[in-house]
Amino acid sequence: MHTFLTGIFFWIALSVCLIGMLVRFVLYFRGLSWQLDRVAYKAHPMHGFKGAIRSIYKWMLPFGTFGWRTQPFMAIIFFGFHMGAIFVPLFLVAHNMFLESKLGFSFFTMGAGLADFLTWTTLICAFFLILRRIALPEVRIMTNFHDYLILFISLAPFITGLLARYQVGDYSFWLNLHIFCGEVLLIAIPFTKLSHVFLFFASRAQLGMDFGIKRGGMKGTKMAW
Repeated sequence: MHTFLTGIFFWIALSVCLIGMLVRFVLYFRGLSWQLDRVAYKAHPMHGFKGAIRSIYKWMLPFGTFGWRTQPFMAIIFFGFHMGAIFVPLFLVAHNMFLESKLGFSFFTMGAGLADFLTWTTLICAFFLILRRIALPEVRIMTNFHDYLILFISLAPFITGLLARYQVGDYSFWLNLHIFCGEVLLIAIPFTKLSHVFLFFASRAQLGMDFGIKRGGMKGTKMAW
């Protein structure tokens, strides 16, 4: 099982994720229409580019936008969850050893203590995100089974990783389950809301171009609309 999970199934999961997201990117940008969106994307590239870059980096900064500053607790929970969800998979020592053996490269690595802290931070923040979906009527009415399933798929690698890390019961079982859950997560990314891992940059760039070109970004210009 371990050989299968770290061999052919890994390559299948990685291929589905990367090819699927490439297709999603192409479809996303091919779906843009200046007539429909009322944004002349190609006519004003510099204004659009500046707006896109500003939109992306502002939303990646804690309290970088007005929306984050109006909901400080939510901003802390959101960034706490995503810091662990991004940094632990990419920079954990064991993950980078695996990357080196399979792909021939690795990122810089973090210590076990920091990885544990970020993993627990992710799980605690996820608890508050789930609680928010249950407690707030305006969020609960927009939440369905699919949303909880996505959260479960996202958290399963962290939970199983901790169980393997602390060697609770059979280490081999939890390690294999951890690898399986991680690869299921990769496969799910292009087909679910988890695609925002990549499409965040596309959607923020589009909205940034919208504001950079149309909504006050080009003051004093005569626009076609």
